[in-house]
Amino acid sequence: MNLRDLVYGLYARRVEGRLDHAQVPKHIGVILDGNRRWAKASGGTAAEGHQAGADKISELLGWCAETDVEVVTLWMLSTDNFDRPEEELRPLLGIIENTVRNLAADGRWRVHHVGTMDLLPARTQSVLKEAEQSTLGVDGILVNVAVGYGGRQEIADAVRSLLNEHAAKGTTFEELAEIVDTEMIASHLYTRGQPDPDLVIRTSGEQRLSGFMLWQSAHSEYYFCEVFWPAFRKVDFLRALRDYAARHRRYGA
Repeated sequence: MNLRDLVYGLYARRVEGRLDHAQVPKHIGVILDGNRRWAKASGGTAAEGHQAGADKISELLGWCAETDVEVVTLWMLSTDNFDRPEEELRPLLGIIENTVRNLAADGRWRVHHVGTMDLLPARTQSVLKEAEQSTLGVDGILVNVAVGYGGRQEIADAVRSLLNEHAAKGTTFEELAEIVDTEMIASHLYTRGQPDPDLVIRTSGEQRLSGFMLWQSAHSEYYFCEVFWPAFRKVDFLRALRDYAARHRRYGA
């Protein structure tokens, strides 16, 4: 261990020691951004960057378990990512599949897919469904893997699901117009039944949501971190929690 690692370890323990666990967010959403830029800066390929980002996920979940976080949503592939070249998208999907398998095999996490299945290859769909089914009984952190996810698409899918449900019941459009409200729409989101994210973290220095959990993040706190996702450290995570704890959430009041 060199001097830099020693100083970093001491600083991380200092930050963690001052963290009030009563103020820790219960649901954290993470936009895993910067894999390709990290790879470029390191002289590697896009696939190597995506793999390094995937390897970081298990570390993050370990930190979340240590600090009593209950739900984590990981944005791994957006609907916009399907516009990427096939030579990048194919290995990226393979990395995501292996990551999801590993999360399920770990035994500590309950895996849940959020996103549009129809956009994904059959093999990816199968991996996601198997991971979710095999971890249903796990009493651990609920890990939402956002694959093929877009915030606008989610809201459109929720409205479509709501309309189909009431059409099957014979509800007229006039009757539905009288009763529809935000709670009804929320009950058809990919994350129905879950608490909304308290904190959304985005790495790589970008300061925008890019469509991440548009509905659920209405009252979320945001934390933008300059570091690329593969280089995200425990101290960066603890700083985000410390920053969150220092804020006063008013929910519009």
